[in-house]
Amino acid sequence: MNNRKTTILIIVLAVAVLIGTQSFFTIDQTQRGLLLQLGKPVKSDLKPGLHFKLPFVQNVIQFDYRVLEYDAPPAEILTEDKKNLVVDNYSRWRIVDPLKFYRTVRTVRGGRSRLDDIIYSELRVALGNYSLTEIVSSDRSKIMTQVTKKSDKALDDYGIDVLDVRIKSTDLPVENQKAIYARMRAERERQAKKYRSEGHEEAVKIRTEADRKRAVMLAEAKRKAQTLRGEGDAQATRIYARALKKDPEFYQFWRSMDAYKKGVTNQTDFVFTPGEEFWRYMESSK
Repeated sequence: MNNRKTTILIIVLAVAVLIGTQSFFTIDQTQRGLLLQLGKPVKSDLKPGLHFKLPFVQNVIQFDYRVLEYDAPPAEILTEDKKNLVVDNYSRWRIVDPLKFYRTVRTVRGGRSRLDDIIYSELRVALGNYSLTEIVSSDRSKIMTQVTKKSDKALDDYGIDVLDVRIKSTDLPVENQKAIYARMRAERERQAKKYRSEGHEEAVKIRTEADRKRAVMLAEAKRKAQTLRGEGDAQATRIYARALKKDPEFYQFWRSMDAYKKGVTNQTDFVFTPGEEFWRYMESSK
């Protein structure tokens, strides 16, 4: 009898614990809850704390209440000046109305899908009103503010608050990049050829001018050398003349010695004629 009571008591306690765990739940500080009864919402925006629900009849869905980020895949957009542009953007958003969010998109994945569609649509419309230069320069901030406001308004029916939309990068499509790079390469090659041609022309001018200066300097040096040589010869002549006046015989002797030095070598054979004037100093030295 006691064993039977104990078993019944254990069963009752187990059922009570099960009902308790199914009846009470908590919402975390970073979450917001939605209470469903047989799949239909009966209470929305459950705040953080301890809550009660009917066991086995009601269930709770919780959504992250923090600011979320969505990094959209790059997409191609046409600018006002008919230029294709690949735009990579991201957005910061938050679920502010769990009931609207659940009824329209159900899950965070569904919310991201709606974000992608609407933000891309707003970006395409906004960037289509600006040229490529304006998009990549100072007007980008104004464009993003405009896109953020319009996207936030469009997503209000989904219980989503769009806080910010930003462009991470803007690139040209691969085909356009190749064409632009080819054009840039051709332009750089043209500039390089121009610079090389100008450099060659300048080098020719420099060499020509250097050759001219060299010729002038050589001519001037030769002229000065001839002048100095002439002045030296004239001075030597004056010295010889003065020496001749003082001692003609010594001058004649010195000139003969110089002639012997230049004209007589070890391999030279001479035929002497008696009384030859050229050898008179040689004969007198015997």
